[in-house]
Amino acid sequence: MTSRAFPLRLAGLTAAALCLATAAQPMAVEDRLAQQRAAFDAETAKNIIDLQLFRHTETATLPDGETTVELINLNPNINTWFLLGIGAEGRRSYFHLENPAPDTRAVTLSGDAASPEILITDGARTHACTPWAGDPSMLATAGRANLPFAPICNSRLFLRVSTGGSYTSLEATSEFLRDHVWGGDALVTWVKKTLNKDKFALLDDEQGTGGADGAANGPAPAKVRFADDQRPLVAVYHEFDLVGAEAGMASGTWYPVKGQQGVFVSGLQPRSIAQEVMDIGGANWLDGVESQAINYFIAFEMDRFALGFARGTDHPRLGWSPRPPSWLRPRGMPGPDGFNKPAPLVSLGMASPYLSDRVTAAFTAGFKRQHGAFRGGPLRDANYGSHYGFLEHGVIFSKIWPGLSTLYVMQDGTVGMKTWEEDDADLLPNLRFARQNGTPLVKDGVPGPYVTQWMAGNWSGSANADLRTLRAGTCMIEEAGKKYLVYGYFSTATPSAMARSFMAYGCDYAMLLDMNALEHTYLGLYSWDEAGGIEVDHIMRGMGQMDKRGSSGVIPRFIGYPDNRDVFYLMRKE
Repeated sequence: MTSRAFPLRLAGLTAAALCLATAAQPMAVEDRLAQQRAAFDAETAKNIIDLQLFRHTETATLPDGETTVELINLNPNINTWFLLGIGAEGRRSYFHLENPAPDTRAVTLSGDAASPEILITDGARTHACTPWAGDPSMLATAGRANLPFAPICNSRLFLRVSTGGSYTSLEATSEFLRDHVWGGDALVTWVKKTLNKDKFALLDDEQGTGGADGAANGPAPAKVRFADDQRPLVAVYHEFDLVGAEAGMASGTWYPVKGQQGVFVSGLQPRSIAQEVMDIGGANWLDGVESQAINYFIAFEMDRFALGFARGTDHPRLGWSPRPPSWLRPRGMPGPDGFNKPAPLVSLGMASPYLSDRVTAAFTAGFKRQHGAFRGGPLRDANYGSHYGFLEHGVIFSKIWPGLSTLYVMQDGTVGMKTWEEDDADLLPNLRFARQNGTPLVKDGVPGPYVTQWMAGNWSGSANADLRTLRAGTCMIEEAGKKYLVYGYFSTATPSAMARSFMAYGCDYAMLLDMNALEHTYLGLYSWDEAGGIEVDHIMRGMGQMDKRGSSGVIPRFIGYPDNRDVFYLMRKE
């Protein structure tokens, strides 16, 4: 078994990136990229720098004639993340820098042999900075500031500082069992299948009926088996203040969230789904529990929002998942990409603080590496077990593999969701964010090819088809010239119930996120009160336990402090 090689293409590089590389490197651009491509493909131990196909490196020597300064733009097309290396080869210390204005701010290393500097150019103005100079240096001071993002160079750059991510007691216990107790993963799985099975199911009795008079400018209502004025009412367990839902939420109807333009909420029990949707083949029948379980959906009008992604401080990890058999692992590779640690990069599991006043919502992004690969089916035998890939600010942490459901963001802000294909390698140079999670729940408006196959679809659960549990997923809806990103919270559901529900709402593509606990299905919606404090509403009561509190009020998860898990966050467009 060998990995599939992505073809080397230069067409995706921007003219600016090509000019930068040509001006500063004596080696031809094609030769340099080919060398970096060879390091990317090599089935050997490596570090995360070797995985960056489009990186651009500048070097200079300090006046002492011995100390080397190295500046690596990890992806010049995205222009957000840099590594600053100080010291001799083999003994170099690296610092992870973030450019908060990648579209307008250039960061380069001066070629002045007498006194190298970092040059930060905004339009016609250039600012020089030497963060390695002095005793203590700017870098040393920033590293001791007890901040995950420490400003340097007059706040024109940020130093990302390694710190521990927040864990709930449930997450910490599960992590300890899996990492330190023999058979611990089996114990965690047993607890989920027995003590926690249907723990979060919302199975309220009939609430009456109501009309479908919801949002006039939101997505179309879900297809249900009832007349519009006889839709069953859905009990409310979320925390959102909705417009028009004072008498209750009519099943499948979208309601605007008060004070949040372009955000809509809906609720649905699968037993209400129209027969025309249920008759489409490719998904299993639904049992009595998941048929009556209440599920909630929140839609974001993407003309108004931008989407970001951040890897957690600890998850997803970068080593091997135990799911694929060990004989699929090339000798000497500590992980499917050649390494098992992100160093010298720093992951923080939160949105950058200079974005916080724009962040409207955040939700847990996907599976840990432990469960993010295949133990069976065709995808197990491809690409070392098809570990789920992810990419942040154009920097590849784990390769994006064909065959996997992928939520991605391009350099120009375009948001898409698709099953990745080999030809999508053309997108890599301008891919800003990406996260893969298994196989599709819905593809081209019908159930995905493995929705009914536990192992081939990698749905988690058990071989006895005990697939019903708390789950989260996401989908894309395109209608009337508008695109909506939808997050779904399923209080207890199988992949088939998720697929049927997303299809009822008109989703063309849908994918799984994570499952089994409120921590793993967290979604918070943020607003600012009159006093300037932040307020958080959740898609399910009880999720507020994952947020923290300080003297000034709530400190939201993924926004106010680093988290161990990875996250998607939505920002209002400027």
